[in-house]
Amino acid sequence: MSAKLDKIGADWEKARTKRMEWEAREKELETRYKEQENAEICDVAHSYNLSPDRLAELLRMVQTTLPESAEAQKVTDSFHEEEEAHEN
Repeated sequence: MSAKLDKIGADWEKARTKRMEWEAREKELETRYKEQENAEICDVAHSYNLSPDRLAELLRMVQTTLPESAEAQKVTDSFHEEEEAHEN
């Protein structure tokens, strides 16, 4: 191969390696973010002395009693989209 082709190939390989490193870093940060988010949710639930069953009941109750406003619907839709994105 030519020197130019060798250099481009080396740069290409370096870019692929960096991409894999960044993807791994992204997954690590996503995992840490979710863990911290869950810890904070648990802290809030514990600060109100809520058991998991009571928390679920409270969330269901709030969901069914919230007024159906455009803003509330946006929040609900956003939540469901995020759930679907995390599942995929």
